Amino acid sequence: MSSTTSTPVSVVTGANSGIGRATAIHLATEGHRVFGTVRSLDKAAKLNAMAEAAGADIELVVLDVADDDSVERGWAEIVDRAGRVDTLVNNAGVGGNAVTEECPVSLYAEVMNVNFYGAVRLIQRVLPQMRERRGGTIVNISSVVGRVAAIAQQPYVTSKWALEAMSEGLAQEVAPFGIRVAIVEPGITKSAIFAKNIDAPNQTGAYDAHYRRLFQFYARGIAEATDPMEVARTVHHAITTSNPVLRYAVSWGGPEMVARRRAMTDEEWVAMGAHADDADYYGDFERLLGVDISPQ
Repeated sequence: MSSTTSTPVSVVTGANSGIGRATAIHLATEGHRVFGTVRSLDKAAKLNAMAEAAGADIELVVLDVADDDSVERGWAEIVDRAGRVDTLVNNAGVGGNAVTEECPVSLYAEVMNVNFYGAVRLIQRVLPQMRERRGGTIVNISSVVGRVAAIAQQPYVTSKWALEAMSEGLAQEVAPFGIRVAIVEPGITKSAIFAKNIDAPNQTGAYDAHYRRLFQFYARGIAEATDPMEVARTVHHAITTSNPVLRYAVSWGGPEMVARRRAMTDEEWVAMGAHADDADYYGDFERLLGVDISPQ
């Protein structure tokens, strides 16, 4: 079945939870025909229930962004059913905690394969028909840590910085074809990713403070986490606005940290990490980055 030209067709990856689920539902309620990708239909029960409650129709497609064959099959199904894609929202992602010394290359590869290569796989499939039609929007869900190298999360941070760099270059590459690129940078948003992201290798014992400060950041953030629907509304705005920008910082801590890190010197950034005392680190974090992460 093909879509009518008046109904925008959107694909949201990782639609079974958090930001992806909220975005899929919100776009559907805004009149989009939405294909939500999931690794398994068995994991989509909550998405189905929430979509039904919102009066939203989400068409599920089994697609694992980390697997070439799965992407090929899933994308072929979407194109066969819809005929085209107007908006791609690359949301699927995983976390990853470790300091550089203790992070195996295999963990870097695992996180990059989902957070970065996964987005590239989908972008390469959507661009030919967007170029042909001379229009479309690609929204890449990055993170505040795509702009601020948060402590002890090297695989996750690196994957998001790579996504930001690719997105920035992509925006110039596709501008002549009338294609819009938007980078959405959430701070702490209610999501299942945090419950899954609790590992801390700490093999040497030398980085106790680093991991402690990492988990304190998330402890404060989770307590005040933003509803993912706020990110969903930002995605919809990025798609529909007549005055687009490249980057959209959103959610708890996001806008403050992105703006303040831009204003900091690199020397201030390095000096903040040198604090031996947690209280001094938390004090500098609030003074320089505008967010209080100290224990309450």
